[in-house]
Amino acid sequence: MTKIIISPGKYIQGKGELKRIKTHVEHLGSSFFILISKSGYKRFGEIIKESFGNAAKINFIEFNGECSKVEINRLRDEFKEKGSDVVMGVGGGKIHDTAKALAYYEKVPAVIVPTIASTDAPCSALSVIYTEDGAFDEYLLLPKNPDMVLIDIDAVANAPARLLVAGMGDALATKFEARAAAKAGAMTMAGGYPTDAAIALANLCYETLLNEGLKAKLAVEKKVATKAVEKIVEANTLLSGIGFESGGLSAAHAIHNGLTAIEETHELYHGEKVAFGVLVQLVLENAPLEEIEEVLYFCNEVGLPTTLKELNITEASEEKLMDVAKLSCAEGETIYNMPFEVTAEDVYAAILAADALGQSFIF
Repeated sequence: MTKIIISPGKYIQGKGELKRIKTHVEHLGSSFFILISKSGYKRFGEIIKESFGNAAKINFIEFNGECSKVEINRLRDEFKEKGSDVVMGVGGGKIHDTAKALAYYEKVPAVIVPTIASTDAPCSALSVIYTEDGAFDEYLLLPKNPDMVLIDIDAVANAPARLLVAGMGDALATKFEARAAAKAGAMTMAGGYPTDAAIALANLCYETLLNEGLKAKLAVEKKVATKAVEKIVEANTLLSGIGFESGGLSAAHAIHNGLTAIEETHELYHGEKVAFGVLVQLVLENAPLEEIEEVLYFCNEVGLPTTLKELNITEASEEKLMDVAKLSCAEGETIYNMPFEVTAEDVYAAILAADALGQSFIF
């Protein structure tokens, strides 16, 4: 039984790190292709320019907003035209996934610079590909993790608190999915079975969320970076990143992918939908009520959705929810890493039961 744990080549987290970015990345190449949104450029473009000075060639390329095959191919053409030798993704999860895919296809180093802590995507050797319309398409499994992940805590603290909370929703799944996958004896995305270290990181991730989540949310609402914020950024990004990839995925993320079939959910962040997926998974497992209530309490405390209404699904018809259930159970989905057989009918029932639990919980 081969056990494997994988991680980025280097993880850097601290206050003011964007001002020092040149020092961290200059050994990787001499021409940097920087994928960034228009708003991201307004916030961080000058800081990055000042850091690099004349030490390297930098090209800022505006991201079109969706990690799709069309966008990746557009960027590949532009990358070749610029003659760059390093890809840098500055922003959120879809920029990260696009940058990682681009670096993979062009066979160059990837530097991931999260300016928010809303998903565990930055550290992984994985890109989630969507259609142009925002529906889940496929997972692109990459042969290696990013060469570097760099997070400026000041940038995260100045982003909307909802983004940090969404990252907590994504991280919330880490322990439960790794636990289920381990029980099933499922292989992880790292290509082997989980190490004790990966499972320990997944458990630490959950403990950190419970202990620091509310404190971090309240601090970021005031645009300040406290120790709690630092701990949650690490949990959302590094602990969850290694935990999901080397610990295992199962039902919660499959439920998320199923929810993308409903257009009304497209306005929610990835982690917000994953958090509801955690509740559905716990129902599928018939987890102890005490554990479900602990998750419900945490979600209510920080503001994560626990009902279909909070996912913007006001008309939860049987047809709609069965579409979600069927997509969750599509061939190759991670729901088959559960330690028992799961059918679309099971998922449909669990979605309704999870919604009922969310509605009945008194916070």
